[in-house]
Amino acid sequence: MAAESDLARLLAGLNPVLDIHPYGFALLPHGQALPAGLEPFGLLREAEGLTIIAMLDDLTAAGIAAEGRWARITMMVHSALEAVGMTAAMATALTQAGISANVVAAYHHDHVFVPWDRRDEAVAVLRALG
Repeated sequence: MAAESDLARLLAGLNPVLDIHPYGFALLPHGQALPAGLEPFGLLREAEGLTIIAMLDDLTAAGIAAEGRWARITMMVHSALEAVGMTAAMATALTQAGISANVVAAYHHDHVFVPWDRRDEAVAVLRALG
């Protein structure tokens, strides 16, 4: 299936799916090795260190302190990397509902991390965009 770039079709096909596990964001200092056995959802290198996004239980088991308790919502639409407006539409809708959002775009799908206690509301807000 080809990646979608038309905003109307992207929003109509968002199909947000909530992961059942809480996630955490953590930071490892430069030079510190990723703990053996930890399988992060995402890794991002920044000037301050290595940001790890992983299931909260996995971070805890690895002895890594996580920032917050986050829900991962995956947009099942296959969004093109060059698509314009989808992130803005999601962020605007969540902002209007007063829900914090951290968006991670991957090759096939976009993922939105929202506060764990607002996850169901966030899914409803994102579904309403379609």
